Amino acid sequence: MRLAIVLTEGFADWECALLMATARTEFGLDMLIAAPEGTVVTSMGGLCITPHLPTKTLTPAEFDGLVLCGGPIWETAAAPDLTATIRAFHGEDRVVAAICGATLALAASGILDAADHTGNAAESLSRVPGYRGQAHYCDQPQALRSGRLVTAAGTAPVSFTAEIFHALGLGSEELDGYLARFGKEHLLT
Repeated sequence: MRLAIVLTEGFADWECALLMATARTEFGLDMLIAAPEGTVVTSMGGLCITPHLPTKTLTPAEFDGLVLCGGPIWETAAAPDLTATIRAFHGEDRVVAAICGATLALAASGILDAADHTGNAAESLSRVPGYRGQAHYCDQPQALRSGRLVTAAGTAPVSFTAEIFHALGLGSEELDGYLARFGKEHLLT
């Protein structure tokens, strides 16, 4: 299996880190990092990543899923327009996942209009021109999977990872237990 992970300038380090590490080490998935221009991007924490390819070259025939990492760029005019890529992956029944601000790109593409989804806040999605998915927004702290579509708030990287694996057909009790250990710090005492 192969995943395309889209990172943008200022991407949120923690949002896809567990996914990438677990996918590679536990499942042996092949992951390629894509960036809008195919050039080095720097995370919020200062980590510099050299992508494998530019986002414009992503095609669903070559990947089992498309994952968009969040970051502040998604709330600005500098956000890349990935509408065609998102629609192509969704149309070919590939896993499409976005966390934090990257859910705005899914809203802009129209694929959230008829699917249950979540994100950082309903208000932020409702500001996206053309977004018509308000009735399908679920206000919850965990990631949400609706078929092969996965969305999450930036505070849910563990459940985001789990739901992507489930959407890929890789879920198991062992995986759920493994990922639950990462989420224990969030349990209330």
